[in-house]
Amino acid sequence: MNNNYIIDNITQLATCSGFSAKHGKEMSDLGIIENAAVVITAGIITYVGPVTDHLPLDHEKDYETIDATGKAVLPGFIDSHTHFVFGGYREEEFYQRLRGDDYLSVLQSGGGIYNTVKATGKASLEELCAIALSRLNKMQAMGVTTIESKSGYGLDKETELKQLRVMKRLQQEHRMNIVPTYLGAHAVPEGYTEKSYIDFMIQEMLPAIREENLAECCDIFCEKGVFGINESERFLSEAKKMKFNLKLHADEMVDTGGAELAVAMGALSADHLLHVSDKGIKALSKSDTVATLLPCTAFSLKEDYARGRAMIDSGCAVALATDFNPGSCFSYSIPLTIALACIYMKMSPEEAVTALTINAAAALGKAEFLGSIDVGKKGDVILLEYPSYKFLPYHAGINIVEKIIH
Repeated sequence: MNNNYIIDNITQLATCSGFSAKHGKEMSDLGIIENAAVVITAGIITYVGPVTDHLPLDHEKDYETIDATGKAVLPGFIDSHTHFVFGGYREEEFYQRLRGDDYLSVLQSGGGIYNTVKATGKASLEELCAIALSRLNKMQAMGVTTIESKSGYGLDKETELKQLRVMKRLQQEHRMNIVPTYLGAHAVPEGYTEKSYIDFMIQEMLPAIREENLAECCDIFCEKGVFGINESERFLSEAKKMKFNLKLHADEMVDTGGAELAVAMGALSADHLLHVSDKGIKALSKSDTVATLLPCTAFSLKEDYARGRAMIDSGCAVALATDFNPGSCFSYSIPLTIALACIYMKMSPEEAVTALTINAAAALGKAEFLGSIDVGKKGDVILLEYPSYKFLPYHAGINIVEKIIH
């Protein structure tokens, strides 16, 4: 496999340069270089700058030269919130919602997540690997070079570990960078109370996951009727003691104070935030916790979109992700995510690109290595078929990624 590239004559290079999340107005700076070149040596970026006859090359290596005349070049997209390892589908639930049932009522009636839990439990590890591999290939075709993947469709020890083992195998077999997250706290399974299930996860799941090194992050669905603030804090505190990075499903359906908890716990990100309060936005704006917004989910649920414009104007670091899952958002469309963010959430094209690159990397604790085209970072780069990143929302809902390097 060739890991040495010269990308030459780039019409517009959006470097998204940086090694940490960009806040507020900083999100508009894409570090544009025109008539640019990028060199990738052994998979690592070794030159970023103007086209020159004197590129710094390792002359012991063979480079593939790519002429990017008329093309825009960007960092690979990072989808920092997905649930792509699951069995079964929930098309009937989708039609239920079209008839007027809301997501929470479906969940509380024994549907929703619980249907996927049954199907995922029945599927073998090999079956889950095969279908997840197919999904990875399709996500990669949209320019995604790194994804986060959550468990949470087991709610028992065996199936949760199975999901995480699938991710570990795919990380070894696929070019996609996969960041695994334990989301056993996705719902309270039958036979448990909220407290007793948190006890189970702390006492049995976290040590087992750590022993096999199966997850980098822990997440919890902090929501009315699921996990409250106090139990969420207890779980996250124990996960933090065991050196897991933290993430939260926060303030999706009602304001629970999830954003404030994420900040207080030093979480990498607070995700969803459809009903985050002004107080929560202020807390996020003064922290390194990334506000990860999921417009395809709001679109699929016919909910109001998160207040992305207000968050950016307040100085938050905002990321975008698809939330691909079998229930509330059966889509991994990066083009749709960008279009919704720009058209309905009032984000600029520059902010949307930042939100899917360097800020998404920060939401995974990877900004030092991924998310921008900077010397020393991993050479994850995409070429668009058009000369500007502005075509991403303009050619609405259409995949315009022509070539992926990583």
